[in-house]
Amino acid sequence: MVDLWDGLTQALWLIVTFDAELAEIALRSLYVTLTALAISCVIAFPLAAFLAVRRFRFRRLIIAILNALMGLPPVVVGLVVYVLLSRSGPFGVLGLLFTPTAMIIAQVIIIVPLIASIAHQSLRDLWHEYHDLLISMNVTQTQKMRTLIWDARRALLTAALAGFGRGIGEVGAIMIVGGNIDHVTRVLTTAIALETGKGAFGLALALGFVLIALTIAVNLTIHWLGQTEREGRW
Repeated sequence: MVDLWDGLTQALWLIVTFDAELAEIALRSLYVTLTALAISCVIAFPLAAFLAVRRFRFRRLIIAILNALMGLPPVVVGLVVYVLLSRSGPFGVLGLLFTPTAMIIAQVIIIVPLIASIAHQSLRDLWHEYHDLLISMNVTQTQKMRTLIWDARRALLTAALAGFGRGIGEVGAIMIVGGNIDHVTRVLTTAIALETGKGAFGLALALGFVLIALTIAVNLTIHWLGQTEREGRW
């Protein structure tokens, strides 16, 4: 209980004094996760729409694989990315290992299946409603996908928020490919793991409170920007 109170007090002090190190770590966390989220949405939304409107031989298999990858162990993703980006790996010449870019790549691999699976459920239900209309209008596959994505944008926002939640809280893969290097790749989750290992529970709790506050703030901001609340309903 004392550690919890000390953590809360320290978190408030760090926020009030606008601690430079805390601000750096928090901003890096947001940069990595929001960049990975943007890339993931660009990949996942068209993929989900394509699977909703197009019928082909291995469609059900791909959907099943996407659903299975939602539970992909992050440490395995981190290990695979590490091997690919290491000096002896095929992309080692790029020198991306232990950089924010490597962390973003790992998060994209983790987030894409989650967003695509959730988005596909919403787009598939909407396709059942729009199917006859869009077929009668003789629109192209691309136009069908664009229509579904636009009309389901609020449902897709929920999928994006789910991806953000998983990304911002990721530690295993980030630790492996980022290395938790101070002033370079240290983010909130890896900093919490480091401080806990050192026995600095007060600071670890402070970082945890900041992480929760950032997650809530970003979620509320996205809801507000997306105008998800209309006519008194969410």
